[in-house]
Amino acid sequence: MPRPIWSGAISFGLVNVPVKLFSAVSPKDVRFHQIDKRSNARVKQKRVSSTTGDEVAYEDIVKGYELRPDTYVTISPEELDALDPKATKTIDIEDFVDLDQIDPVFYERPYYLVPDKGGAKAYALLRAAMTESNKVGIARVVLRTKQYLAAIRAKGDVLVLETMLYPDEVNPTEELDVPGDEVEVTPREEKMARQLIDSLTTEFDPDKYHDEYRERVLELIEQKASGQEIVVEEAAEEPAKVVDLMAALEASLAAVKKDRTRT
Repeated sequence: MPRPIWSGAISFGLVNVPVKLFSAVSPKDVRFHQIDKRSNARVKQKRVSSTTGDEVAYEDIVKGYELRPDTYVTISPEELDALDPKATKTIDIEDFVDLDQIDPVFYERPYYLVPDKGGAKAYALLRAAMTESNKVGIARVVLRTKQYLAAIRAKGDVLVLETMLYPDEVNPTEELDVPGDEVEVTPREEKMARQLIDSLTTEFDPDKYHDEYRERVLELIEQKASGQEIVVEEAAEEPAKVVDLMAALEASLAAVKKDRTRT
């Protein structure tokens, strides 16, 4: 059984639901250290002054906010501590909204909420009501001295809390160079694209997808650790292709139909 990273209560109205918080994800990135290739020893990094080049002791380092190049406002740990939000033991739901109103771009990191002692009935009631209404609770919670905006939703038998980005943390799309009404899409092209999408449509099965790059990296590490000699072949550079959109759509549809026929 994993250990909870936080415990407290979901609060909405006058109702409190005792809960424990568990991390919902475990990233599987392959992490490397910096190694001196001459001695195969680990490389250590030192903190040095950008002006003198001298090493700076950890206790002499403070946080600084850059106003303009080489001009900083320094902030002491005590000053930051005074601004920290008070650690509370509640997840305060402020609003309920429809699930489809939240753009996934606002989601940051998911956690599982599990009922704590005495909270099973209230937990089950909240989960059932949210599932039936397709609602998401928008809440505030303090985790590790930082206050987060969060969304609470039902996922099967469990409630999921997802920390969210604030609006000013999401980059606007207005200045992106994307096609607008000036690009004409013919009805035939649109029909072919819909047919291709329909032919590739299936039920989402997360087990179908793998991080193939990570698997290849781990396989390479295992081979080198066992003493195998690795020969790296240079990848051939492919020339850029000029794509005929309709021809590509028709060829894609034909390939999907052929693949479906085989299976």
